Amino acid sequence: MSESDRNPGERVRLVDVARAAGVSKTTVSDALNGAGRLPDATREHVRQVARRLGYRPNATARRLRSGHSRLLGLAAREYVEHAWVYTELAYFAQLTTATIRAGTAHGYGVVLLPTTGPDDYWLDLPLDGVFVVDPVDGDPMVGDFLAAGIPVVSDRRALAGTPWPWIDFDYGGAIRQVLDHLEAAGAERIGAVAASTTACFHQDSVQAYSDWHAEKGREPLMVYLDAPGVEAALDAVETLLSGPATPDALVVLVEVSPPLLLDKLRRLGRSVPGDLLLVCVTEDTTTPFTDPPVSTLSFLPAETADVAVEMLVDIIERRGVATGRLLQARFDIRASSDPGKSASSAS
Repeated sequence: MSESDRNPGERVRLVDVARAAGVSKTTVSDALNGAGRLPDATREHVRQVARRLGYRPNATARRLRSGHSRLLGLAAREYVEHAWVYTELAYFAQLTTATIRAGTAHGYGVVLLPTTGPDDYWLDLPLDGVFVVDPVDGDPMVGDFLAAGIPVVSDRRALAGTPWPWIDFDYGGAIRQVLDHLEAAGAERIGAVAASTTACFHQDSVQAYSDWHAEKGREPLMVYLDAPGVEAALDAVETLLSGPATPDALVVLVEVSPPLLLDKLRRLGRSVPGDLLLVCVTEDTTTPFTDPPVSTLSFLPAETADVAVEMLVDIIERRGVATGRLLQARFDIRASSDPGKSASSAS
């Protein structure tokens, strides 16, 4: 069949490519799959013909032959009762984009998994591996994938006792670094806004905050969000600042819009950094450009995604199982927590 003989929309078959290229079906298959011992010129000729004809391999047949779907799953589990809310938050939005980009670079597509659904419906998806971000304590999704023999990359707690590599941060150490900085800047009453989840980040951060205050003999000033999202975070900040004990520094451990937060603080009659030092755990890209620039603690979504995808691909393609990786958070000190600085970084 020639190109002119095909009906519009008709699927191009392997045999059509073979005829147009003047080679056998086996040669076409080897050329397109990187197999066999073909001259480079022949392999490139076949690929050009296939491209010109619009040939696309049958994905189902290819999976049956290779045993792989070339699909990775990504699930953010911090707010398991709020489907898709993570896509609205800067950290998870950047992590999702970076995971898709890293997967594409390795030749894999990425499937976003909702946080809620029928008990184990996700096991029906043809996934080669899964990156589970911020799993809750005893997360059933992690357990289901592990039981099904599907490779999982997640944090240390979720994968304890398994052969799979983990990727994690010293959350407590990072929070202590922020608290030490604020104390050195003159803060005596450091308030914090946190989330009521069992994800490691929030549990470890709250524990570090509480332990630090106990060691200093200070009273902790903490409020918790009753739901995820920017509006809930701003409401929690107002609740904290309206309490009987007024903080002179604030650490926001949940994603929030820095411009909206600064506006909220001004409407509450608080100046930053004049009478309130401020540090946010956020990936919002506006932080260096606000007035004042906001100090931030970053847990590196792009770097995290790159490492996690590489770990999964190494397992899937049998390159060996990596050991766990402990990444270091980045603390960017700006004028909101240190009036003498316009912007500097400490790791």
